[in-house]
Amino acid sequence: MKVLLSILILASLASCWPTSVSFKDSGSMDPRWKKFTVKTLENNAPNANLSYPAQLTEAIKDGIQNNTRLKLSNNIDSSQVNIEGTITSYSITPIALQAGDVAARNRLTISTNYTIFINVPPLENEPLTENKMTLTSTRFADYDSNLDLTTVESQLLEEINKQIVQDVINKILSNW
Repeated sequence: MKVLLSILILASLASCWPTSVSFKDSGSMDPRWKKFTVKTLENNAPNANLSYPAQLTEAIKDGIQNNTRLKLSNNIDSSQVNIEGTITSYSITPIALQAGDVAARNRLTISTNYTIFINVPPLENEPLTENKMTLTSTRFADYDSNLDLTTVESQLLEEINKQIVQDVINKILSNW
């Protein structure tokens, strides 16, 4: 009886065993997507540092190259994923008020909007289609109000950029 039970358990476990194991995520990205472009972001936020649009654009390029199989292209016509965006808000607000209405901490908040155009090469007997996805990303980082923004701004931007880049990658990989 024990032998029969052991064989039954082993047979049921063997049917559940994976046929292959891989630590590389193939993702839900269309396999026809090979290249991407990122147009330098437009700055519509009056308080943003003048170099910030270029800095965030480069962070997005690096993030996509390092975390997906897409390769950067300078030619919009040869790429399947084309990203355009705008920095819409760059603001500092006080948080964690103390006695006397003095802020203990400040928050740097950045909002961006993206349009992601997907130009998929056609399959046989299929017309060229263009899909468009939109993304709004608002991210923030807090800092001590005793510190001058100029001393911590680069660190805060790096932290916020990582979050924004992850939002863009997630949108591309989710394909919806």
